[in-house]
Amino acid sequence: MNATTPQLTSVVRTFAQHLSSTRRGARLARLLAVEELRTWPVSPTVTERAEQIVAELAANAALHGRVQGRDFRITVTFDEATGVLRVEVTDTRGEALPVLRPEPRPDGESGRGLLPVAALADRWSTEPYLPSDKSAWAEISEPGSDVGPAAE
Repeated sequence: MNATTPQLTSVVRTFAQHLSSTRRGARLARLLAVEELRTWPVSPTVTERAEQIVAELAANAALHGRVQGRDFRITVTFDEATGVLRVEVTDTRGEALPVLRPEPRPDGESGRGLLPVAALADRWSTEPYLPSDKSAWAEISEPGSDVGPAAE
């Protein structure tokens, strides 16, 4: 007698887009990602958090990771089995790693973008994307999922 073990099917939804390294491209990244997330089985709370994270990471890519004539890429994935949403933004300046400044200069016009990312994400980091690019990513777990916040 052959018995089969039931298998849970794991659906991983993905949205990816190349966008111009401009303010308009960063704004479009946020709008497109939110539109896509609204069609996925993701809670409104996670969508709201992801919207802010996309806005910050895309703005950083357009402002600090910009190389004239080269795009940045946004990838959003949601693993339904684990309840983890991942936002990843890859830009073309691998040598310019972002720095989390715990206390940005009060008169500075920049340096605060990663503070909201760190506050909204359960996990986040940066990593090289060979040969010369880098990716900044953040993960958000659905409430009640087995994957919880982890120290970076």
